[in-house]
Amino acid sequence: MNIPNEIKSGVWQEGHVQGIAIDEAKGHVYFSFTTLLLKTDLAGNPIGSVKNLAGHLGCIVIDPERRRVCGSLELKHDVIGAGIIKRIGYDPSAEDNFYLVAFDIDKIDRMNMDAEADGIMTAVWLGDVAADYAADDPASGKPHRYGCSGIDGTALGPVFGAPADSPKKLMITYGVYSDVEREDNNYQVVLQYDPSVIDAYGCSLNQAKPHHNGPSAPEARYFVYTGNTSYGVQNIEYDAASRLWLTAVYVGKKPQFPNYSMYFIDGTAAPRIETLKGRGDEQGAVLTLADPAGVGGDTPGCRFPYGATGMYADGKGHFCFSKPGHNKEDKTFHSTVLKYKMDKANPDVFVLYED
Repeated sequence: MNIPNEIKSGVWQEGHVQGIAIDEAKGHVYFSFTTLLLKTDLAGNPIGSVKNLAGHLGCIVIDPERRRVCGSLELKHDVIGAGIIKRIGYDPSAEDNFYLVAFDIDKIDRMNMDAEADGIMTAVWLGDVAADYAADDPASGKPHRYGCSGIDGTALGPVFGAPADSPKKLMITYGVYSDVEREDNNYQVVLQYDPSVIDAYGCSLNQAKPHHNGPSAPEARYFVYTGNTSYGVQNIEYDAASRLWLTAVYVGKKPQFPNYSMYFIDGTAAPRIETLKGRGDEQGAVLTLADPAGVGGDTPGCRFPYGATGMYADGKGHFCFSKPGHNKEDKTFHSTVLKYKMDKANPDVFVLYED
């Protein structure tokens, strides 16, 4: 199915756009608007929506084989969580919890469906994330191990270094607090889960009494050395054509790093066991950054302006990025999805697609 060069989401009040996903088989687009999952057709006409999310629904990804949209959900009380609670006027639980959530997309057939009551969302508790969020880091003594602010990025693709036709795994990325005074927070953290974890542990979520039903640990934990960023990886997306994992962030503030807005993980390169920089003797599985822009250095990337609020790669050379918008007067938000192609001769790596 041909994806249009531009798709407009319409205007919504639930919060700024956090992620997008496209169901090419059915011609549907999904938008995460923080506390709302919106389903539209390819012209942007609304088909259905899921409300009653009391936390931060972040990056989303389509799993076309299992007919799911998967994403990250944070229920927490830091400055981000407090802002959501103030806006919706509802604080369901004093606990800080983090979930991989899955929506049964073929059941989303009307507006204002309820995430809890309508049986369309299941949630898997991610205990490792909750533990890292709650713990002080042994490397610096500061709150939040690895600088963990929770989770955001969610993507589906083969294991790093595995053949292109290998089974796809869910990769979930940490949010990381911005802090220029510590040196133990310069890695992005990626957790790997098999999609079957949703079938094994997923259950309905009562946000007032959040469950702890989830795996004892991820299949793997990876590290990506980029330098500290502002709230870590916002969106991640696997492109089957280039075998790159597009990794979009809010730029960091440490002057010793180039602080790009997008990094590219090389999907063909197996992880390397290394001593992690700034973390004492700790070792971890480190992923390799690709350099499509040819900028060089230890942390190559590019300054492409979009991606942090949603991206989709069709695996055939087309990339869709969310361009967010906000009307401060009426406190509404919207997104325009624009289609690009990769052009490695361009310093931003992507250029607008033209038919």
